[in-house]
Amino acid sequence: MTERPEVLWLNGSPSLQCFDRPLLSALAVQAKVRQWQYCQGLDEGSSVQNAVRLLHDYLEQVDRPIHLMGHGVGGTIGLLYARYYPEKVRSLALLSVAEQPAMTWQTHYYVQRHLMSCSRHQVLAFMVRSLFGSELPYDVKNLIRALDRDLSEAPCLHSLFRIVDLPKGGILAPLMVCGSQTDSVVHPPALLEWRNWMKPTDTLWECTTGRHFFHYFQPQQVAEEVFKFWRSDAFETQKQILQSSESYLAF
Repeated sequence: MTERPEVLWLNGSPSLQCFDRPLLSALAVQAKVRQWQYCQGLDEGSSVQNAVRLLHDYLEQVDRPIHLMGHGVGGTIGLLYARYYPEKVRSLALLSVAEQPAMTWQTHYYVQRHLMSCSRHQVLAFMVRSLFGSELPYDVKNLIRALDRDLSEAPCLHSLFRIVDLPKGGILAPLMVCGSQTDSVVHPPALLEWRNWMKPTDTLWECTTGRHFFHYFQPQQVAEEVFKFWRSDAFETQKQILQSSESYLAF
């Protein structure tokens, strides 16, 4: 009997975790699903690196490489972790993460604050329409409240005074990058720029609908694509590379 794959879902936005649940339920049908969450304290400086360090503390307790997945800033945390600790990562699946991994919905929020003479609340209302379109999963007030909390709780590098970039690039482990053709944050051209860093066995997949939170609206479709990725030749190639490296070191 084939062992069920084990995946760790990374969440860096506690106030938005409700949008992850449908996908996690779909994945749990064929995989062992764990969840890791980072919540930044109000008195802490915004630090993605601190989140990566805490994730490593957690994964030090896991005795084998594991599949990592994350949406938005959760994916960014996973990407940085996979670069720092490749031996701990079986694969990485990124959802709504741009080639420039610091570009999140918050980047667009701060850009709009610069461009529009509007209040924080008004720009957040604009972001709700941009992120969800007319298909709102909750009422506008609750969505604005969730985005407002995320500005405080997620480890964002940006502020009203500056927009920060992170290094671009891929990883050693098998990589899957997923996005939506209707996403206003990681729009299709930005998603396709990942091709510059992908290995021949990596996967790039676009959902036709769903906007930025496409995994909430199309959880079954996303799960099926992830399962196909885990069954792909990428892992046999990775195994051969590891065996070759071990043989070289032994020699």
